[in-house]
Amino acid sequence: MIQWTKQLNAAFGAVFLWLICLIYFTQGFRSFVWTAISYQLKDNLKLSPSASQFVFSVAFFPWSIKPLYGILSDCIPIKGRKRSPYLVIATVLSLVPWLVLGLNSTLRDSTWHLMVLLTAQNLGSAMADVVVDAMIAEAVRFDRASFGGDLQSISWFSMALGGICGSLLGGYALSNLRIDAIFLLFCVLPCIQLLSCCFVDENSLNRKISQEDSTVTDSHMNILDEGSPLTKTSHSSTRRRKKGKKNAKGRSVNSRNSRTLKKEDSLVSKWFHSLKEAIYDLCRAFRQPMIWRPMSWFFLAHITIPDLSTVIFYFDTEVLKLEASFLGTAKVVGWLGLMLGTFIYNRFLKYMTLRKILMYAHIGLAFLSLLQIVVVSRKNIAFGISDKIMVLFGSALVDGINQFKFMPFLILSGQLCPPGIEGTLFALFMSINNLGTTLGSFLGAGLASVLNIDSGSFDNLLLGIIIRALCNFIPVAFLFLIPKEATGSST
Repeated sequence: MIQWTKQLNAAFGAVFLWLICLIYFTQGFRSFVWTAISYQLKDNLKLSPSASQFVFSVAFFPWSIKPLYGILSDCIPIKGRKRSPYLVIATVLSLVPWLVLGLNSTLRDSTWHLMVLLTAQNLGSAMADVVVDAMIAEAVRFDRASFGGDLQSISWFSMALGGICGSLLGGYALSNLRIDAIFLLFCVLPCIQLLSCCFVDENSLNRKISQEDSTVTDSHMNILDEGSPLTKTSHSSTRRRKKGKKNAKGRSVNSRNSRTLKKEDSLVSKWFHSLKEAIYDLCRAFRQPMIWRPMSWFFLAHITIPDLSTVIFYFDTEVLKLEASFLGTAKVVGWLGLMLGTFIYNRFLKYMTLRKILMYAHIGLAFLSLLQIVVVSRKNIAFGISDKIMVLFGSALVDGINQFKFMPFLILSGQLCPPGIEGTLFALFMSINNLGTTLGSFLGAGLASVLNIDSGSFDNLLLGIIIRALCNFIPVAFLFLIPKEATGSST
């Protein structure tokens, strides 16, 4: 372990490894503060379950347009750098909304202001996620490619650790602290992340821009550097002034302004051309049936199943009277179930066809709805089984089985990405997955509204869960979109 750490440190540097761990830990630790948001919407703003789910759906929409951030950072460098400036911008966007919510009770108690601030916060988090993924991809090129799996393992471990810590501490904080204090406490991590960004320098591999772009950018930002064309013009005009030619200064200034404008136009033109090329490459790749067919299935698998998680949260807190600390523990169990699901997949299911894995996952999710049906109908009490055991057991199983569904998505995404645009196309795949999740959340909010499921009125929740269970069989009918022979080890 010590030798492995030394090798990573020698290959990438301690600062870079620290930044990766911190960003992914912060992504997982977000459960600390988002649990507080759930209670803010329910208890302080008195929103209905469907209204709360609508707020969450809108707030998480920035995760559905991740390729945009990747294309911007790929094609439009800031002061010659493609990653660090965007990471700073993303961190500021992640930090400011929590500061505002912690210090301003008026904005915190306004549904629309809260939704806008949460959307901005997710914009920053999603951008940081894309940028750090790109930094990892660039860092493991060439002679460091063998460390790619190690960096991914560190990323997943850091996120899981952050999720466990955030869930445990989030429930405790809600029981002992005011909600504004929770928001301000969470600001500590983005502040540390912002400070860490100042110490990370994109090394030569990460900063490799084409010589032409570099020349244009340098001449634009440092027009008085020695040896640049504009400097030569300035020197010649000085010599002319010494000879007494008074009009030379005006001509030199006009010439310099003209050349500067041409350089700016050239730079903007190159940015526009790069953006156009990146978008064209994405569209050309996505038109291939071997790419759009499986991605269409994963999208359908989300939008055909209504998400009732917010409604279940209201039921757990109002009917089952479960405390915030216990719900945090349930999330920890869910994280452990996710990690167990990853282990089981890699150990036993790696060589099974993805069609079978996805089919069994959806059938399993449908039957797991029986657990929620038992809890909602209160049948578990008749058999002497406590609500807490049912919730903990169900949380672990659902997250574990969902991982069986997510792992094939990651595998197919990696297999289908053509060389040259792997990072951007993978971000597009993730965005499709996230957009499907967001639309499934909207669908769940609509179903709750149609069934008149509201705070204190859960008579039709049982029907909603049954409908969701039946919807899990819909994606099974479209499994022909998944490559027939694809497994976890080969295409």
